Amino acid sequence: MELIDTHAHLTYKGLMESLEAVLSRSTQVGITKCITIGTDAEHNEKVISIVEKHPNLYAVLGIHPHHASQFAPADLQRLKELTKHEKVVALGETGLDFHYNFSKPDAQKDLFKTFLEISSEKKLPIIIHTRDAFDETMEIIDKFADKNTKIVFHCWGGTVQQTKIVLDRGFYISFTGIVTFKNAEQSRDTAKIVPLERMMIETDSPFMSPEPMRKQKINEPALLIHTAAKIAELKQMPLEIFASEVTKTTKQFFNLP
Repeated sequence: MELIDTHAHLTYKGLMESLEAVLSRSTQVGITKCITIGTDAEHNEKVISIVEKHPNLYAVLGIHPHHASQFAPADLQRLKELTKHEKVVALGETGLDFHYNFSKPDAQKDLFKTFLEISSEKKLPIIIHTRDAFDETMEIIDKFADKNTKIVFHCWGGTVQQTKIVLDRGFYISFTGIVTFKNAEQSRDTAKIVPLERMMIETDSPFMSPEPMRKQKINEPALLIHTAAKIAELKQMPLEIFASEVTKTTKQFFNLP
């Protein structure tokens, strides 16, 4: 069985200092590749440093909307330079977070627009973070995204109606361990209607360990197996077939070998 963790923060505390052990545990359960995500200038550099050392790791470069009010213009220029690296497979995460509003909404919107422009210029897929900002996120995508850009909404928490809107646009949806949580009926309802050719899965580690590992404070790629098993159950299909199909979708989206 082969699975790919499409969204992990391996450069974050709790994972980076024990990366070899983390990756060893993931391969033991069939996680053959992992995509590690940058969220600011410092972590973009770290992401590049670790993917160069590990053949099964790939990089995504971004500035999280939380940091939209603090980044320097030079950070974007450096990010553009780093996109030339052969193991950079997408941009993000980027988008809007009006739940915490750690950065001003206008700053988030401006940065989001810039990332959509860069993704078009570099012909790279883009990973979207949206929280309490679905309508505004879709409005910006509709106005500023290149029609040929592949888009995935990560850590999906939208309603069934919002899910249908995303799918109607031809975009992709990625699910985390939230789908295993006892009070997450909405997440399970949306997972049921997303076709496998538009679905990916992720840990978003080190956050949100899935059931039955919720007491494990630091999530890691090896725990992706629990999310996969839950969605396979919801789809009423064998785990091995689910894994094969969702992995095929992931490889096509990120152009992975």
